[in-house]
Amino acid sequence: MATNHSTQQSPTIDLKALAGKKAVVTGGPIGMGRAIVRALTDRGAEVMFTGRSDQRLAVAQAALDTQLAHPVRSDATDAFAVAALGDQVADRLGRIDCLFVNQGIAEFQTLQEVTEQSWDRIFDVSAKGAFFTVQRLAPLMSEGGSIVFTTVSNDQIFPVLSAYSGAKEAVAAFATVLAAELLPSKIRVNAIAPGFILTTTMGVAELTDEQRDEFVEQGNASTPMGRGGTVEEVAAAALYLAVEATFTTGVELPVDGGFGQGLGA
Repeated sequence: MATNHSTQQSPTIDLKALAGKKAVVTGGPIGMGRAIVRALTDRGAEVMFTGRSDQRLAVAQAALDTQLAHPVRSDATDAFAVAALGDQVADRLGRIDCLFVNQGIAEFQTLQEVTEQSWDRIFDVSAKGAFFTVQRLAPLMSEGGSIVFTTVSNDQIFPVLSAYSGAKEAVAAFATVLAAELLPSKIRVNAIAPGFILTTTMGVAELTDEQRDEFVEQGNASTPMGRGGTVEEVAAAALYLAVEATFTTGVELPVDGGFGQGLGA
């Protein structure tokens, strides 16, 4: 099992920095999504976070242990659920300041193993669901609000992840196009592009412990900084784009330890 060798000190958190702000995080119960929720609530923001599993939502809510976080069961592949999510956000939060579109699934499949069903499943969650979630929630955003998509560090090759990589490239395109389209509304749109990030699932469905350990080992070896990133590091980058980078839009920010830039190659 990989460990985090970072010696960086955690920054001091201003517990009131985002007091009064409202946010939505899709794909929020685990991993990077939960870290984004925690970073927001730690700074005083009120957050609705979505997931498809009641059990995962309940576990996340217990772990977050704050009245500022509100779990919502919602399936991004279901048009009725996306519409209902918009109604729930409007009822609970009213206008929102930040939207983090974080959902996605990946499956290790070679060219010959990919089926139409698995292709549709990955694209429905990672691309179609992301787009229509933004379509529904963008009208609820405050002027000066921010949308942050989660893509993937795709500048180097990910074998056996063709459908996932393609879906995330589509999301990167959404970020660029919507950044231009939402300029009149003064809504900024950006993306974070994580590389190898240490999570329970490593972002891939149904990994065995052996496969995960192998994936982590490969990721550490392939990352110029020599380690996988932490979910907290991803959350810090996401909040930077959402809150601090007020003169930045249409950008995809790598959070990958130099992986996509080929450093040390």
